[in-house]
Amino acid sequence: MDPMAAIRQTFFQECDEQLADLESGLIKIDEGDRDPETVNAVFRAVHSIKGGASAFGFDDLVEFVHVFETTLDLLRSNRIEATQQVAACFLRSSDVLADLVGGAREGSAVNPDKVAEAKGELQSLCEAAGGESDAASDADFADLDFEPVAISLDTIFGDFDDSEPEPHRYVVSFRPRPALYAKGNEAFLLLRALGELGSFRVACNTADTPFLDELDPEGAYFSWTVHLETKDDARADIQAVFEFVEFDCDLSIEDENDARQDSVIEDVEEPAVFIEEPKRTVTTHDAQAAAIVPEAAPQQPQPQAQPSAEPRKSEPSSPAPQPTIRVDLERVDRLINLVGELVINQAVLSQRVSEAGLSRASSVMIALDELEQLTRDIQDSVMAIRAQPVKPIFQRMSRVVREVAAITKKSVRLVTEGESTEVDKTVVERLTDPLTHMIRNAVDHGIESAEQRLSVGKPEEGTLKLSAMHRSGRVVIEVSDDGAGINRQRVRQIAVSKNLIAPDALLSDEEIDNLIFAPGFSTTETASAISGRGVGMDVVKRAVQALGGRISIASRPGLGSTFSLSLPLTLAVLDGMVVTIGEQTFVVPLTAIVETMQPKKESVHLIGSGTRLIRSRDAFIPLVDVGAVLHNRPSLVDPTTQVALLAESESGGRCALLVDEIQGQRQVVIKSLEANYGRVFGIAAGTILGDGRVALIIDVDGIINSLRADSDAAEGLNLAAE
Repeated sequence: MDPMAAIRQTFFQECDEQLADLESGLIKIDEGDRDPETVNAVFRAVHSIKGGASAFGFDDLVEFVHVFETTLDLLRSNRIEATQQVAACFLRSSDVLADLVGGAREGSAVNPDKVAEAKGELQSLCEAAGGESDAASDADFADLDFEPVAISLDTIFGDFDDSEPEPHRYVVSFRPRPALYAKGNEAFLLLRALGELGSFRVACNTADTPFLDELDPEGAYFSWTVHLETKDDARADIQAVFEFVEFDCDLSIEDENDARQDSVIEDVEEPAVFIEEPKRTVTTHDAQAAAIVPEAAPQQPQPQAQPSAEPRKSEPSSPAPQPTIRVDLERVDRLINLVGELVINQAVLSQRVSEAGLSRASSVMIALDELEQLTRDIQDSVMAIRAQPVKPIFQRMSRVVREVAAITKKSVRLVTEGESTEVDKTVVERLTDPLTHMIRNAVDHGIESAEQRLSVGKPEEGTLKLSAMHRSGRVVIEVSDDGAGINRQRVRQIAVSKNLIAPDALLSDEEIDNLIFAPGFSTTETASAISGRGVGMDVVKRAVQALGGRISIASRPGLGSTFSLSLPLTLAVLDGMVVTIGEQTFVVPLTAIVETMQPKKESVHLIGSGTRLIRSRDAFIPLVDVGAVLHNRPSLVDPTTQVALLAESESGGRCALLVDEIQGQRQVVIKSLEANYGRVFGIAAGTILGDGRVALIIDVDGIINSLRADSDAAEGLNLAAE
């Protein structure tokens, strides 16, 4: 890759991070957070984008960011009050900023009217606060009656002195924070850059350095006082040296004539090391040594720290952010595939050793157990590399809510929970589209208008909740609203009019709710920019199923609806129970198994023509012959000769799966069946066992849901017969 292209790519990756931080901070401000550090974090995000955009010549982006930054600076200096209206303006501006970054990345144009509108709002805030506005131009001074007047400088200052101009002297006090070093910056490089501006002296203050047993390797203890002399005014050049670290250090720049010229050096706490005319540089990992050291300075004594009765206590430093690296996703995927093959080969080795009949106490078996544990640890660690929190995608949804609420003229507040829940990167990436459709649907169809809400005693502002949680080895994402709920009568009428169901069809409430997932279904009569074309919820269902997940609806008329997405944590591995059914080997996900039992004749009951139930803990549970359901054998078997696995679905449904034999528990590598063959009822995926055979992974939720559907249909037929 071209070096500049690589740097450009890195810039846009950092922009994504800065935009996420920006929106996160603005949402906190909108919710009432008045912490100055939150405001500073927002300002830093915009400032960082501006610096990179300037380097690449994105003029439109720089122009807008400059106005945004100016307004945020007024907020930071308390000249603008952080009201909800101001926060809303900033949030709209962050959306425009995101569009401009995307346009710069793709080389596409952004709607100029939208940019101008946001820029105008920001400039209005500046003008209202008495700050500078970029709206000023030469035309603003056209009507001024201005006549140039000649004046004599001799009259004011006396005779002009043609001697050498007085040099400019500055005192620069520089104290890095741990974050400066954590981001890969070095103090000595900054000091060297100062040295290029003129002649200078450096005093390194080591007074805050603690004893060795108290020293934090990632801390920052040294500070520097620089006396700089230049021919011309160099304040702007000095500020430019520290431009990209100004938020990670304590910095002051003073004119030595106005400052305490004679006392600056005396005020430097001992011990200190004074250096004249640097010749070479020496740095340490954390830059805690004097950053600039002379070539040979035997005359400079090195003060020795004297032990005292009371050990010195350093000021607590803020924890440095965890260092990170960027790695191509292809490399991570290859590593995961290799670890998957390692798991398979470890299982093969275990199978071979087991077939050899070695004792469990033998050294080979002990070493094999250790290898198995090590393999699992490696696999867990590698899978953790791909795990990402859902926070970025949740933050992205706040923009969708604002846009749709503005179009529909509704007041909607988004509440998020479980943002730190981690999911496989592939799952996170493919969640964007379905979540976007669901959020738009909830705001447009679910939440009522302000007038309707007030008429039924609800608050004018609707609430949309987006949450994520881990449950039974899967991740569950819920989108819920406090709107009117699903109008089942209207949904049924529309389904009949579109020939999606027969007019006399007997459907349960759950089946009526699920009609909204049918292709072409829409409750909106007129197509708009948001909905009405019958495309949306069917896309959601297909996208979720493609991830190996399921979607369910719980709706209460007048109170709202909840859409639940149940997704696998990872698309790579799972812990399963290996079972035998007929001559085939299957895997049942361990997270779905509640208990195992040996059916007794008196606990099995026959209902109707072929439905069997098993009594377990004072409850009757459907008994499913997996071999018959999957057409692995022609007829039902005697349950008393089988083993029953009591399984539970994500929605809470239960059934007992009949299998011939349990081989044991094993961690298996998931191989997509749909990608290599096609979708099969009752089968979620495939895997390769230790002996090289292919085993199919049973879809417990799919089987239980089919039992529910059959039960509802039978109940409907019975009601019709009555």
